[in-house]
Amino acid sequence: MMNVIWLSLLVIGIAVGIATDNMDGITRGILKGAEDGVAVCLGLISILVFWLGLMKIAEQAGLVQLLAKALKPIARFLYPSVPINHPAMGSILANMSANILGLGNAATPLGLKAMQELQTLNPHPDRASDAMCTLLAINTASLTIIPATVIGWRMQYGSDNPTEIVGATILATFLGTTVAVLLDRTFRAIDRKRRRE
Repeated sequence: MMNVIWLSLLVIGIAVGIATDNMDGITRGILKGAEDGVAVCLGLISILVFWLGLMKIAEQAGLVQLLAKALKPIARFLYPSVPINHPAMGSILANMSANILGLGNAATPLGLKAMQELQTLNPHPDRASDAMCTLLAINTASLTIIPATVIGWRMQYGSDNPTEIVGATILATFLGTTVAVLLDRTFRAIDRKRRRE
């Protein structure tokens, strides 16, 4: 779907450029966009390498495992249908820990693994279970303590204090996660009531 949207925007832009006899502007815009993209990517590499390296050390030192242990009571509350010793719970805890520590590259495969394990517990394989919906909601609005990507963008564009976003990010992601959990529970209750009727 996204490919169709992007292709449509591209085709419409080119069509408007042709209609307004502004092909030079389109060419300059395409080349400038590519140049900016490469420059931003190169600028992000240093900060991402630093944070990912730091987080890898934390992971190797057992911080992720320690955080997973601390998150176990929360996971029991959020995923009551998942047995605590099931492999899905291990993947869920690892995913939550990676997201909180800003390990996006590690969180994505862990989230996919957790979803795959949850499917083995799903009594209706043709539709998402409650636990799968909860995982998606929490994973999307995950609490983040170290927003490495945003810090990298702010450094790239000359921010005087690129890390000042950390406090606001923690607050925003905390509120986002809270709202996601509340909406998940609300819609889950509405769905159960509808099925009983």
